[in-house]
Amino acid sequence: MRKVMGVSLLAMMFAMPAAMAQNASAAGAWKTIDDETGKPKSLVRITEENGILTGKIEKLFRPADQDQNPKCTSCEGARKDQPIIGMTILSGLKKDGNEYTGGEILDPAKGKTYKSKAQLKDNGSKLEVRGYIGAPMFGRSQTWVREQ
Repeated sequence: MRKVMGVSLLAMMFAMPAAMAQNASAAGAWKTIDDETGKPKSLVRITEENGILTGKIEKLFRPADQDQNPKCTSCEGARKDQPIIGMTILSGLKKDGNEYTGGEILDPAKGKTYKSKAQLKDNGSKLEVRGYIGAPMFGRSQTWVREQ
């Protein structure tokens, strides 16, 4: 009997982090990491309303000699020449199993909007965000790190 209880307890301990990650939300503050340089680019605040995720840039990590409050000069439409800080760059993501799908992501540097999906990793401490054209295989991913 002790052996069965010990095995059950051990199984529960290993299952808990997976279950916690499954139920964790992507809502919160995330440090975006440039997939080319590996350096932090921005701080994005993701909120969830009615099961839909939206992300806004709260802060940019830029060298002191660069404009600290740049505008989206490459953007089109309503975003054209608007400040990047405060801009919504992630929208429409909905929970679909262990992923968030059906969204869009804006790359302010290029002014382009892409389809997107995201998935929590490492027990909710990282968010893998993928922007793509057409199908997910035609895109690129970034891993964002949750801010504490």
